[in-house]
Amino acid sequence: MNKPLLVIDQLTICFNQHNTVVDGLSLSIAAGETFALVGESGSGKSITALSVLGLLPNGANITHGAIHLNGVNLSTSSEAELCKIRGRRIGFVFQDPFVSLNPVMTIGSQLAETLNLHFSLSPTELKQRLLELLQQVELPDPEQKLRAYPHQLSGGQRQRVMIALALAGQPDLLIADEPTTALDVTIQAQILALLKTIQQRTGMALWLISHDLALVSTIADRVAVMQTGKLVESGSTADFLHTPKHPYTRKLLAALPDIGSAGKSTRAASPVLLEVRDFHCHYPIRKGLFKRVVGAVRAVDGVSLQIQRGKTLALVGESGCGKTTLGKSLLNLLPGITSGQVWLDGVELTALTGEALRRKRADMQIIFQDPFASMNPRMLVSDIIAEGLDALHPTDSETRKNKIAQLLSSVNLPEDAALRYPHEFSGGQRQRICIARALAVNPKLIICDEPTSALDVSVQAQIIQLLKQLQQHQGLSYLFISHDLAVVAELADDIAVMYQGKIVEQGPTGQIINQPQHPYTQKLLAAVPVMAKDEILVVS
Repeated sequence: MNKPLLVIDQLTICFNQHNTVVDGLSLSIAAGETFALVGESGSGKSITALSVLGLLPNGANITHGAIHLNGVNLSTSSEAELCKIRGRRIGFVFQDPFVSLNPVMTIGSQLAETLNLHFSLSPTELKQRLLELLQQVELPDPEQKLRAYPHQLSGGQRQRVMIALALAGQPDLLIADEPTTALDVTIQAQILALLKTIQQRTGMALWLISHDLALVSTIADRVAVMQTGKLVESGSTADFLHTPKHPYTRKLLAALPDIGSAGKSTRAASPVLLEVRDFHCHYPIRKGLFKRVVGAVRAVDGVSLQIQRGKTLALVGESGCGKTTLGKSLLNLLPGITSGQVWLDGVELTALTGEALRRKRADMQIIFQDPFASMNPRMLVSDIIAEGLDALHPTDSETRKNKIAQLLSSVNLPEDAALRYPHEFSGGQRQRICIARALAVNPKLIICDEPTSALDVSVQAQIIQLLKQLQQHQGLSYLFISHDLAVVAELADDIAVMYQGKIVEQGPTGQIINQPQHPYTQKLLAAVPVMAKDEILVVS
């Protein structure tokens, strides 16, 4: 291994001098290596990385230890000295590029800002360097992208811009904090391949922060595991996967969804609950002074599918393929122009209006991707859960209270959770609250829109198990929208693959996973980071 580039020695970070979030952590990263720091949310991964750049949030301070970059003590460096290091010696790729990029500045202006801070370039040299950076991260039409704003780019393109910003200073170390969490498997694979290619070309060290163990196994040379602020295990990737020593590491590995489980268990056929025939959702394109309609975006273009009672149909595909639009359109939650036929339990929903449609909506509920954004932060959990209950099945206060307690129990939350606010819960707990809210009106079908995409593997496993248990006990049907095929393999009975608004392939989960027919399905499966769980030694 090369000489250590970054050395963190006995680092302790506290909030308000009392709450310890990083406790005596020591690690090193060699020049040119790929190092992965893994663990659940709240374990201290990101706060450790931010401390390296002196970017700790208000109230957080380094109370012990030191951070050295090539012998320079960063933990005692002044703000002026750190400014020379940020973006120049150390680049940082943040988790959410849409939040990190300035929405009112063009991509070119944001890149130029970084370059002008660290280099003296003429206008011609600056323009050439800007184009080189976008070409380096393989963004198509770099001239046009320099003039574009963040909202005009896709998620994968915005992440490429973030990488270009981090590379602008030609850093010795690139820190990537969950750079692929919300990306589709194909884009995720592209981003990882891009990072490795750039690393090999430039010789920089790469520090990857992630909770995706399958992803880590495909890219890292060494892995360290954090739990509640402490480093509990560190070693080569091979040792981490095949001979994990710490119980927490074994727990993380055991929680991984297994794409190899597809088709191992099958259930007998049951009556059709939901049937969709030739469903369309179009958004008009308007141009000119009078906003005349000149075309349409065909977000959902002639989709037909069936979901059996008590079973799960997974709808998979990349972002922008129309998955979420279809799910929300079935509930009439979007303004697009829809057509086609939808039957739920023998009743044609597209023929209902007014009160009849409102009452029938109780049979179909939705769990959104971001639980925090889908709840009113000023409402108590009891009122959030009872929203649908009050609207569709109003009852007296005592019955209402008992129903809420029962719903919280069904999603494994304590009764006193009813008197707390959403911000007082973890991400997994908030998703359980959203599940309880969906269950409140006794639905027959729940549309699950990426409900586990941003969760840690262990929490994700808990939510999947909870959904399975609820389905078994209450006979629920799910339309499970996801881009994570490993999760889909664990949960779904059938899969429908969506591409550019159309269903290109559908069938039993085992058939789709093990014998994909359509080239697009094959492409999705080829991009999934897979870790052979049967080769991992998990010691009980």
